Amino acid sequence: MITSRESQPFPSSRRGRRVSKRVALLIETSSVYGRRILEGIGRSMRIHHDWSVYLEERDLSNELPSWLESWQGDGIISRSWSPQLQDWADASLTPIVELTDRREDDLNPHLRSNDAAIGELAAQHLLERGFRSFGFAGFTKESWSRRRMEAFREAVSDFPISYYESDWLGPSVRPWPELLQELAAWIEILPKPAGILACNDIRGRQVLDACSQMDITVPDDVAVVGVDNDELLCNICNPPLSSVFPNAERLGFRAAELLKSIMAGEDPPQQNLNIEPLGVVTRASSDVMAVTDKELSHALQYIREHACLGITVDAVAKVTGVSRSTLERKVRRYLSRTPQEQIRHVQIQRAQELLQTSELSVEEIAHLCGFEHVEYLHVVFKRLTRITPGQYRKQCKQQSP
Repeated sequence: MITSRESQPFPSSRRGRRVSKRVALLIETSSVYGRRILEGIGRSMRIHHDWSVYLEERDLSNELPSWLESWQGDGIISRSWSPQLQDWADASLTPIVELTDRREDDLNPHLRSNDAAIGELAAQHLLERGFRSFGFAGFTKESWSRRRMEAFREAVSDFPISYYESDWLGPSVRPWPELLQELAAWIEILPKPAGILACNDIRGRQVLDACSQMDITVPDDVAVVGVDNDELLCNICNPPLSSVFPNAERLGFRAAELLKSIMAGEDPPQQNLNIEPLGVVTRASSDVMAVTDKELSHALQYIREHACLGITVDAVAKVTGVSRSTLERKVRRYLSRTPQEQIRHVQIQRAQELLQTSELSVEEIAHLCGFEHVEYLHVVFKRLTRITPGQYRKQCKQQSP
């Protein structure tokens, strides 16, 4: 119990002036995901300049801070829900915006990353690389992991899939050598080549470690995709880990804006908000075309590397060493599209990346993606995405804080 005013995280005044709004951030600083949320909150604060926040170093397993018992603040953004926190909020009438993703019941205004979209993006990434056997490595009792698994499973439902799960946090977590042996045994019996979605980058690193122990070649035999795009963690993996990139910064920004509106007396939204991921950041752990047919694998790799140079289907057939009709048959069989459609698909993917990450004009992007005329980029882009390049760029900007 906090009894002295000096021990309160927020003094009642500062040089005779009361702080406008006192906000507690119960967000883990131990993960890149939590830190990106804090970056988004900080961006909102720089716009409004009327919050004084309290933040202490913590992770998801920490108990609630003892000072909450006697704290008299204006609002909380929390990733650490508990019945005690809910009881305190109900009794004090302090508004809480929840970013918790480890449970399903949502008693407060709630925001979280769209886990279904994360699972679907990872599945699309692996399917496009020709994988037809899949695995999901997750954590038990974690709702976010289960949601990603269910979406991934649905997206690859035409093909075999296997699952591995173990506890993530707490005293029930088994020693790493024991888990490594178990994980390696699971990977060894997967039909190869296999594409694995690890529920986060921590699990992805563990999968890569297990592959190394079993001398399983990554990405040729097993391709691995994590989630969170923790650049430090992904780049120290061997090979570097591909990862789905959630928009945690936008999540934090939207959470701060929502709490601000609630503290101003506005009604909270009736529906919870899911924040869409930014995409898949491809690194060496999944940068491969997983096709047992060597000629087809060569053709798809050539398309991927040269589509934006204006190549033709005849050029692909010549490089591959097969007739055009044979190439057409093989590509249709594995990808359910023609070689020309695959070339356009790669070009539009590159155009989307440039629209999202650069300030280049659409005309410049058309040239860089292998389109001789910008008008044709518009035609193909709208046919494949149902929106124009300009509308796509606008949507991307709206997704950023």
